[in-house]
Amino acid sequence: MTRLFLVFCLLLSSTMARADERIFYQPLNVDAGLSQAQWQRIWQDTARHGVQTVIVQWTAYGDSDFGGADGWLANSLELAHQQGLKLVLGLNMDPAYYQRIDELDSAGIATYWQAQLGQSLAQQQRLRGEWKLPVSGWYLPLELDDVHFLAVDRRQTLQRQLKDFAGKLDAPLHVSAFTAGKLAPQVNGQWLGGLADIGVQVWWQDGAGTGRLPPLVRNGYASALPCPVGIVREAFRQVSTEGQPFRAEPATPDTTSAGCHPTAVFSLRYRPWGKVILDNQRKHQVGDVQNH
Repeated sequence: MTRLFLVFCLLLSSTMARADERIFYQPLNVDAGLSQAQWQRIWQDTARHGVQTVIVQWTAYGDSDFGGADGWLANSLELAHQQGLKLVLGLNMDPAYYQRIDELDSAGIATYWQAQLGQSLAQQQRLRGEWKLPVSGWYLPLELDDVHFLAVDRRQTLQRQLKDFAGKLDAPLHVSAFTAGKLAPQVNGQWLGGLADIGVQVWWQDGAGTGRLPPLVRNGYASALPCPVGIVREAFRQVSTEGQPFRAEPATPDTTSAGCHPTAVFSLRYRPWGKVILDNQRKHQVGDVQNH
């Protein structure tokens, strides 16, 4: 009996550690208010909780570059590197991304995407030239979904654009996607699997935090994903309603087995040891940023 209990505990701890093996961090300008000592403690705790890789959602958001090469974000990520954490650096995010793709037809979306990829490539080259950080991968903040990419021609064009973009990078390209229930689970899985086949690390958000789809439906989509597609466990629960600025509270991410899939957690500010980031944000009455 004791032996079985020990085995159970080992399996449980392994599952929980895996859930936070990779964690997303979404920089906000207000995060500049944290001290170097606070950041050092955050990254120490991050590593202590078993995280190996930090995926930084963006390093440029509209006109904000978070201080550039000598700014607070670069300095914070240097502290993360000193803790042995690998870094996947996000590129350029257009704050109007979702509004723009809502307005455009297929040709317009292709043209817009090409322009955004050009800006992200310029940001990648800037980071390589100016930031003195080792990079394990590059994250493209433009999230994919099965609303704007419901049409097969849009998905095919996107795949060509991403393949070309990934070929210009010196480390793997990461992208994320979420499901609105428009594509059938098998079709959605084939689409995201096709992106993985061209060498893109795709992260599918489990949707537990936003709760837009029933758990049974979400599980159906997760089950249809090919093994290389990663699953992002959302460590929050949305408390804002339709039409309100996005707001969420921390919640325990789903730690059930992901089977063959890589896993990550969204996001650092919602984890217990990242509470200082969320508290600082709320103190300044700054709303959460949730792309979709």
